[in-house]
Amino acid sequence: MPVHKEKMMLDGSDLRFIFFDAVGTLIETRYCVGEIYSRVAREFGLEVEPRILQLNFERSFRRQPPLAFPAGTPEAALTWLEKGWWRNLVEAVFDGLGSFPRFEEFFCEIFERFRGREFWRVYDDVAPALTELKRRGFRLGVISNFDSRLYDVLRACSLDHFFDSVYISTRVGAAKPGQAIFQAALNDQAVEARRAWHVGDSLREDVEGAMAAGVNAILLDRDDRFAENAPAPRITSLNQLVTLFEP
Repeated sequence: MPVHKEKMMLDGSDLRFIFFDAVGTLIETRYCVGEIYSRVAREFGLEVEPRILQLNFERSFRRQPPLAFPAGTPEAALTWLEKGWWRNLVEAVFDGLGSFPRFEEFFCEIFERFRGREFWRVYDDVAPALTELKRRGFRLGVISNFDSRLYDVLRACSLDHFFDSVYISTRVGAAKPGQAIFQAALNDQAVEARRAWHVGDSLREDVEGAMAAGVNAILLDRDDRFAENAPAPRITSLNQLVTLFEP
C-alpha cells in the first residue's frame, strides 16, 4: 500500500529543499519512444514498426555510457557532446533496419522537436502538488540525468517557474545514482543533506543514489510496483507528497 498520512508523517520543520527527478516523475513522453521515432522517420522516407524501434531503444539505451561529461567543459563543446551522445543512441536504434539516406536530417529534426512540448506530457498531479509546496514556502529543485534541452522542456511545459534550480547531469559532470550530482546540488544551495529530500521514480538512480549521498529519498511508484520492498517512503501520486509534510 502507498504511504498515507496516518501511517507516516514527515516532519517538515527541518526541511530546506525538495528536489525532483524529471522524466518519469514530472513529465513523460506523450507516446512511447518507438512510436515517436516511427512517426518522424516516416516523414523522412523510412517505414519501421514502432515495436521494433521501442525494443531497440530500450536495449541501446541500457548500453549507453552515463549522460555526463567532464566538469569545466566549454559550453560549445558540451552542446556538441550532448547531441553526439543522442546521435550515437539513435543511430544504434536504427542500425540494421535498412537504408536510411536521410538519417542525419531525421536525427537533427527529432533532436530539436524533443526540446519543445510536442512529445512531452506533464503528469496531472504535478502542478497542483508543486503549487501547494511553493505556497507553503518550500524551496524546490530538479536533479535529472538529462541534457540542456531540459531547461527548454520545463519552460515549454510551464514548470520552470516552480523551481529555484535545475541540475542536469551533462552540466554538473556527473549522473545519478552517483553521489556527485546530489552533492553539487547541495553545495550550490548551501543546504545540508539531512535537510533535503529527493523524489523520483527510479529505485537505483533516485532512491539509492540520494540515500548514498545522505539525502532523504521518497520513491514515486505510480504503477505500484514496489509495494512490498520499497527501501524508502513510497507514494503513488505527488498529491500524497503534500500530505507527508506537516504544514
